[in-house]
Amino acid sequence: MKKKIVVLTGAGMSVESGLRTFRDADGLWEEYPVQQVATHEGWEADPTLVTNFYNMLRKKCWGVKPNEGHRLVAALEEKYDVTVVTQNVDNLHEQAGSSKVIHLHGELMKVCSSRDVDDPRYQITLTQDNCEVAPGTKAGDGSLLRPFIVFFGEAVPLIAAAAEEAQEADIFIVIGTSLNVYPAAGLLHYVRPGVPVYLIDPNPISAGKNVTQIQKGASEGMRELSAKLM
Repeated sequence: MKKKIVVLTGAGMSVESGLRTFRDADGLWEEYPVQQVATHEGWEADPTLVTNFYNMLRKKCWGVKPNEGHRLVAALEEKYDVTVVTQNVDNLHEQAGSSKVIHLHGELMKVCSSRDVDDPRYQITLTQDNCEVAPGTKAGDGSLLRPFIVFFGEAVPLIAAAAEEAQEADIFIVIGTSLNVYPAAGLLHYVRPGVPVYLIDPNPISAGKNVTQIQKGASEGMRELSAKLM
C-alpha cells in the first residue's frame, strides 16, 4: 500500500507560471480592492464589475502553463497516494497531471448559481474557447451566474474534507504559502505527531520546530524534495 502524501499549496506555487499573487506588494489587490471583487457585498453592489474581473483572470490563466513545481507534485503519484489541497483557484495542478485536487477557495474555471453556490446542477465548467461570462447571464435556477469562488467572509465548504486528508497523511508538504490564511493554515494542526512536514517557500516562515523548511521557490524546492522522496 502506497504511503499518503498531502500537499498544501498557495499562491507561490503558481507565481513561477506567471500568475500574480493577490497579497504581495505588486499583487492584484493593489489594483482591485478586495471589497469590490471578492466579497458577497461587492458582488451584490456591482455584479458586472465582479463578472468582468473574473473573466479577465480566466483569460490570464489560460495563457499560462504549469511550472516544474506543479509537474513534480504530480509525479509524486508514481510512488505515493497524493492529495493536493490548494488555496489557488487556477487549474494548473490538474493541467500538470495531479489526479486528486481539493480547491479550498473555489475554481476559477467554474461559474455557479448566485442563489445556491454549491448546487451542482447549476455549476458550469468553462473552457478555453468559452471562458467569458456575459454580465447578466442567468443560471438554470434564474439567478445570476457568479464565479465559483469562495468570497471573503463565506464558509470554506471543503475544509472538513481537507482536514480528513491531513489527518491521514504520512508526509505533509506545504508549498508557496505564508500560512497566514485561515482556515487553510490550520490544516497543519491535523497532521499526526511524528509525521514529517516539509515547507517550501523562499521566505523564512515560522511554522513550528517539527517543520523542515526548504527556503527556495516552488520548482527548485520540489526538485530538492523529490530527490529525497523518489
